Amino acid sequence: MMPATSAVRFLSALAALCLHAAASAAPCIEPPPDPANTYDAQHTYAKLARDYPAIRIASAALPVDVNRIDGLTYAQHGDRCLKLDLYLPLAARADVGMPVVVLVHGGGWRSGFRSEFAPMAVRLARQGYAAAAISYRLSGEAPYPAAIHDARAAVRWVRAHASEYHLDPQRIALAGGSAGGQIASLAGVTGHLAQFDPGAGEGGISSAVQAIVNIDGLSDFTTALALKHEDDPAKHPSAAGAWLGGRYAGQAARWAEASPVRYVRPGMPPILFIASAQPRFSAGREDMAAAMAQAGVASRTLVLPDTPHSFWLFDPWLQPTVDATVAFLNEQMPAR
Repeated sequence: MMPATSAVRFLSALAALCLHAAASAAPCIEPPPDPANTYDAQHTYAKLARDYPAIRIASAALPVDVNRIDGLTYAQHGDRCLKLDLYLPLAARADVGMPVVVLVHGGGWRSGFRSEFAPMAVRLARQGYAAAAISYRLSGEAPYPAAIHDARAAVRWVRAHASEYHLDPQRIALAGGSAGGQIASLAGVTGHLAQFDPGAGEGGISSAVQAIVNIDGLSDFTTALALKHEDDPAKHPSAAGAWLGGRYAGQAARWAEASPVRYVRPGMPPILFIASAQPRFSAGREDMAAAMAQAGVASRTLVLPDTPHSFWLFDPWLQPTVDATVAFLNEQMPAR
């Protein structure tokens, strides 16, 4: 018979194990809605409609030839789940895995919703691309480089689940708009660096991508144009300052480290830059494209005339954005 003291220890250990198992199996807790998070198509339309009366919010309605799987968890931090919505074309060939675009929403690193990219995801799926619109940790929850870690984790999840959803693990692109464009670019160009991917060793699954689409996102935080707006002392703090942990004067190395232009190298993924008529939002783009040309890496630039920032949320600009994206990815990630 087990001594009383040993029995007590055994039961205590068993109870602790059961509690741990229960905690591990507990569902994730969704953060409460943030009333200050208003970066979406409806609020943006209200700001733009007077100056652009012909615009219409792009539809996210699901057509019969596209399947959507909502709320898939791609990463977990404690009881916090990070989720994505997966859009799949129903007419995919059975013998060829679908190429994938991982879509990163904008919102100044502190706001926005993955549903922002639902209209683009639907249109990509109708042209044969699977699309994964992701949520990530915003600056109020976790500052830089957490969003980069999250984007890389989403790519790794897509690659790990490629066979389950009939995806091609060798044809994955990262794309994003505004802050999401910067995040997608930085996550994409650092695919060879484990420092931006704490989960790099998990199962030997790579988070590298084969192409990047930067839609009106910064390429260099340290340019005079970027600093004029992103380091404005009248903002307490600016959106970039809040994400990067302080103003440029106090965090210069971090502002430089977060700039995709710093990682141009031979063999990096090709980039399509799609820009609005507002140069401040794509600061550093021309320098990055020039550096890529010197390194022998393909890039393309499409500047849509007379457009506001956030143009990809609206017709008539979403379709040319999708068409340029598909044409570029077809060229850079051809079917094998």
